[in-house]
Amino acid sequence: MKKTGFLSGLLLALASQPMLAQMDASIKLNEVMTTNETSLIDEYGAHNAWVEIANISHSTYNIRGMYLTTDRSVLDKTMSVPERMKRMSQIPNGDERTNLSGRQLVVFQLNSQPAQGSLHLSVTADATKPLWIAIYNGNATQLIDSVTVPVLEANQSYARIANNGTPQDWEVKHADRVTPGIQNVTSVSESKIEKFKREDPHGFGMAFMAMGIVFFCLALLWITFTLFGMVMRHLDTAKKVAHHQPIKPITKTVEMTAELGHKTGVILQEGLKTKGIDREVYMAVIGLALRQYEDDIHDVESGIITIKPKDTDWDDEYSQMTHLHDAFIPSKHNAPTIPTTPELH
Repeated sequence: MKKTGFLSGLLLALASQPMLAQMDASIKLNEVMTTNETSLIDEYGAHNAWVEIANISHSTYNIRGMYLTTDRSVLDKTMSVPERMKRMSQIPNGDERTNLSGRQLVVFQLNSQPAQGSLHLSVTADATKPLWIAIYNGNATQLIDSVTVPVLEANQSYARIANNGTPQDWEVKHADRVTPGIQNVTSVSESKIEKFKREDPHGFGMAFMAMGIVFFCLALLWITFTLFGMVMRHLDTAKKVAHHQPIKPITKTVEMTAELGHKTGVILQEGLKTKGIDREVYMAVIGLALRQYEDDIHDVESGIITIKPKDTDWDDEYSQMTHLHDAFIPSKHNAPTIPTTPELH
């Protein structure tokens, strides 16, 4: 019976380990303040650094016996458990506030003494440098949650975003948005400009974005002007083709078609009146008219008039002077004879 009871107890303890590990995963560090000047005041009127722990599940869980520490040396796996416990501060028993129901929070005072109250811990918080803070289970062996808090200004806090349980999703909250003991509302605690400055302190991202926008605009302008140039070149080519091979106006074709139709109708009417007399003549005329119509439709004139030069010698001075000389100076053969008067002896 004793062996049976021992085995049953051992199996029950082993079966409870996964359940306890799952319950421990529901406990998260939620908000930390390292420099408290006007924020939370303890029962003695002091402004201490503080840490907020949250139960993100919907089940009740008591965190008494767990350990808080800011000493990174406890990460050494070869360190003995008693030595690790010396470098931690244990959450005391006997306070109902450590029994966290679903979605409940509790705030612990840091840089304090446990003798001042069950929520006062001796965990040191140095605000002059980044602070690593962690929470361990009651055996001081299993790391439940941890976060590295950057150097904060006075009354600023470092809070987990939207209570989603992801350690890396934290952000700085300004003094007017700090919420000790209240669920975090961090969606409006930091403007987009401030978040961009925090994520890109040296401005490399801003420079890359600005250069990217400039190059994108230049590429867009290049594409636009290239397409515009192609369109204009095609239009210029079309104009040259139309100039060398002009298309006959459609109105002339319509007029010619109407005229031929009228003439054909008159011939047919005359043929009917003559009761088929000279039918071959009418058919030949109709065929000739259709042939003329086809020639006129498909005849495309170039629209270019060629003027051939012809030399008329109108500006030849020698020819003109010769012509005038012949007109006004008679020749020897054609000169008139002058009668002579007989001499008187």
